[in-house]
Amino acid sequence: MMKLDGPFLRERLREGGGLGVFWSVLGSSALVEVAVEAAPDAVVLDAQHGLWSRQAIEHVVGTVGWKKPVLVRTVDGTSRSLGEALDAGAEGVIAPLVETAGQAAAIVTAARFPPEGERSGGGVRPLKGNFSAYYEQARSRTVVGVMIETARGLENAAEIAAVPGLDFVLVGTGDLALSLGIAPSDPKHEAACRAVFDACRKAAMPCAIFTPNATEAARRVAQGYALTVAANDIDLVGTGLSAAMARFRESRSA
Repeated sequence: MMKLDGPFLRERLREGGGLGVFWSVLGSSALVEVAVEAAPDAVVLDAQHGLWSRQAIEHVVGTVGWKKPVLVRTVDGTSRSLGEALDAGAEGVIAPLVETAGQAAAIVTAARFPPEGERSGGGVRPLKGNFSAYYEQARSRTVVGVMIETARGLENAAEIAAVPGLDFVLVGTGDLALSLGIAPSDPKHEAACRAVFDACRKAAMPCAIFTPNATEAARRVAQGYALTVAANDIDLVGTGLSAAMARFRESRSA
């Protein structure tokens, strides 16, 4: 966890959010360095489905963490996965596939130091300096998010959103559609997303949502979502390369 100017991400979420983050799966710290120059509100390293190793996460935190908050979507909601991400210096964690309030509460416990939780003190980055200062900083700044992305999670959205110590709930739109057996374009999918949003609003919990591009992210922010994905690296790289080759072929045949 690095020193940043201005309000912390946790504070910004509490104040209403409207944040746009960069989501990374390719495991390239150099690409994240380039992305941070575009001034996203935060960077999410996807360790569940992406190519991020523990050392690579440490490297990103060391190179860009002083500029922008770095969050890690962990492999799962275990104490080990959460602790490794936070010990690497991440500003916060996002636990996937949360289906019950009990699971969400266990994630909060694992991600927060005593007395709020049971996180173990350690890690190269936290211990390399003043651990007492790191401990106090982490208690006030660590962001804990959980993902609702299954039919069971949807059913328990109200209870999950009411768990003390959570900072936001993120709707995993793709897996939610898979779990419900419908396409993301199905009106039932939008109704499911709205049900999570409404449950969060009732609990005064910031609600985030995974979005595929900047246009959709802006639309969701206008609806009141606290955090959206303005860009993700695999789509940007793929789309950019395809567009470049299309322009090349058009120019060559002209």
